Amino acid sequence: MSNASVLLTVYSPPRILSLLEPIRHMEHCIEFSVHGNPPPQIHWLYNGQFLRQTAFIRMDVYQGGDITDGCLLFNHPTHYNNGNYTIVATNYLGTANQTVRGHFLEKPFPSISDIFVTYEYSPSPSPLITVTHKPEEDTFGVSIAVGLAAFACVLLVVLFIMINKYGRRSKFGMKAFDSGHFS
Repeated sequence: MSNASVLLTVYSPPRILSLLEPIRHMEHCIEFSVHGNPPPQIHWLYNGQFLRQTAFIRMDVYQGGDITDGCLLFNHPTHYNNGNYTIVATNYLGTANQTVRGHFLEKPFPSISDIFVTYEYSPSPSPLITVTHKPEEDTFGVSIAVGLAAFACVLLVVLFIMINKYGRRSKFGMKAFDSGHFS
């Protein structure tokens, strides 16, 4: 009788074990856990478009065997970062994806328009996304605000002149104290 050991490697397509809504630690984090062997390549989509990592949005990944844990980290996200975030895990056996809603802040002013997104395509396999913010112009509201500010300035100047001109005269006069009536 003899004993023998064999190392067995089981290959499996990616499977997303968990994907959580953003939570705040030191930075906002969308936590995820993915299973797959060989370890899958992971990338993200933002509202259906490829999400490019920057200094403000980046991914930290921790590989442990056939489990990949990590976070999509956001450094001070605003309402512009609200949207759907989709994790896509791929290895040569298949692809898995799952979406979570990321809501970070409310829009500060309802009159400001939404984000206008323009797409620039490059020869690389992934498109670049350029996001520009174009606030809606409200000339009537601005003119009302400027008019009220001008009125307040004129009113303050008139009050200052009136106080300087008439505020120095006392009703009783300074001579009342000098004449000795109050001793």
